[in-house]
Amino acid sequence: MKLKLLASIRIYSVVNVSRIEQYRQLRKEQKVEELKPVEVDEVEKWEVNKINKQKVRGVMNYLVK
Repeated sequence: MKLKLLASIRIYSVVNVSRIEQYRQLRKEQKVEELKPVEVDEVEKWEVNKINKQKVRGVMNYLVK
């Protein structure tokens, strides 16, 4: 599947159809919990229970719980 992207987005525009998912909007009863960082030695830090996924796009990105 070839994606129509803005010229400023510098990623490969062809992806496998199996990687495409339909967007699902949050239901009213679902809430996104906004977590606040903990300050340790005047530096903000978050506690991570589990790393679910990781991706590399110039920098390492993590999906965490």
